[in-house]
Amino acid sequence: MAGQRGTAKSTLVRAFALMAHGELPVTLPINATDDRVVGGWRLDALMRGETLEQPGLLEEAHDKGILYVDEVNLLDDHVVNIILDVVSTGQLSVQREGLAAARQLDFGLVGTMNPEEGGLRPQLLDRFGLMVTAADLDTDARHRMIRTVLAFEEARARDTSEWLTDAERDNAAVRDRLRAARERFAQVDVPDPVLRLCAEAAGRLDAVGQRGEIVATHAARALAALEGAERVEPRHLLRVLPPALRHRRPEAAHGGTFDWGPDDHARIKDLFDAG
Repeated sequence: MAGQRGTAKSTLVRAFALMAHGELPVTLPINATDDRVVGGWRLDALMRGETLEQPGLLEEAHDKGILYVDEVNLLDDHVVNIILDVVSTGQLSVQREGLAAARQLDFGLVGTMNPEEGGLRPQLLDRFGLMVTAADLDTDARHRMIRTVLAFEEARARDTSEWLTDAERDNAAVRDRLRAARERFAQVDVPDPVLRLCAEAAGRLDAVGQRGEIVATHAARALAALEGAERVEPRHLLRVLPPALRHRRPEAAHGGTFDWGPDDHARIKDLFDAG
């Protein structure tokens, strides 16, 4: 997620994790050491002459579902390489300081950044399947935001609140829908004409590489599963193309804007009008 300071990027990520997994994400600090990221030996045990392994943040993310990196564009290149290797292979291999281990890991990687503070390495940018931007709010949305924040603060101050109970009930309902969609995902049909449509749209938008088309296809399939549809339709694909491709165009891959505007939609509009 890209956006300026104060646009609630971290709040949105944590709220999403609570909604989807029922707990907060594992947060990777910008200054995290190798020991903290991949694991090592517990220092308190070493001081007692014992050798006990200390799981790293990547293993914790495997258990909790999401690894969250705030200011991901400022992350040390060495740590970036470690994360890229684990995300691409699904395996964490540790060979250091007498510790030899290999573990299969699977987690979602979520990052937030302020583009004004620097760009993101193309290798890491490519690993994020979907990208959204924090857009400016209109007056009505700002009004709802203020009311929601005040309601939350008042509910937290009272410690018990019907408002919080209702919110958790809503979260649980969404969580159940997501679980059901995951179970249906493999049964959702993706017709070949939709695949062709995806390829044509990616070509029109000058998407760099082919990862964008694959991500868009998976995202459209997931959306169809969430809606309970038996097959992916063009409308599903159209909804997911902006987050799947906005960061894969040449200008974005070389530090440009992640914006998606009317001109982008106009380049592919006739494809979907025909479908």
